[in-house]
Amino acid sequence: MSKVIAVLGAGPGLGLSIARRFGREGFATALVSRTDARHAAYRAALSGTTVSTHTADVTDEAQLRAVLARITAEAGEIDTVYFGPADASDPGIVPLTDAGAGDLRKPFEALVLPAVRLVGAVLPGMLARGSGALLFAGGLSGKHPMPMLGSLAPASAALRMYVLTLNAALRETGVYAGALTVGGLIERGDIHRAFTAQDHGFTPGTLDPDDIADGAWSLYTDRKEAEAEFNAMTAV
Repeated sequence: MSKVIAVLGAGPGLGLSIARRFGREGFATALVSRTDARHAAYRAALSGTTVSTHTADVTDEAQLRAVLARITAEAGEIDTVYFGPADASDPGIVPLTDAGAGDLRKPFEALVLPAVRLVGAVLPGMLARGSGALLFAGGLSGKHPMPMLGSLAPASAALRMYVLTLNAALRETGVYAGALTVGGLIERGDIHRAFTAQDHGFTPGTLDPDDIADGAWSLYTDRKEAEAEFNAMTAV
């Protein structure tokens, strides 16, 4: 029976590339996104692999647990989870010099808390089996000071350290946790499209999502490093 990867926060950029890369290795892929508007296109793009699509807001704990249960019932136990939700419609960035507690709370609720809930939902089963992997995409502002990302940076840093610490805590269990730390616009992704549709006065570097997906596969197979960094930001 094929191993199963659940791609949470699936989009046309990195999420689809992750699904394609693991699908090439024989994984059954389950893609989860907030709406089903592009699901038919995703399935067509992954022709030749075993793929299913699901609708859920993974920042909502009840929906998260329900969709994970549905994937398990339909495809089997989930071996690997990729967590990479992003909302291109709401940048939500406030300069840190102007940010209050409420401004910092929103990114935590959108990024960090859903990641923790996801771990709570899938890790017990992985530990019981002695196998599995948890992969998380995060921003470079969680590793290097990037003032232009303001109120988003503390949540990025918290997510990154959570994953790195989880990696250390899971040693010798057979379960792996790894961080994909991304600095730059991911080609074909929603944020790339939204950013390039306007003139911001500068153009950050771009990254090929297929290269990042290759890095995710290397983390999964090698399990020697807790993090892979992809940096197209010339100033960092």
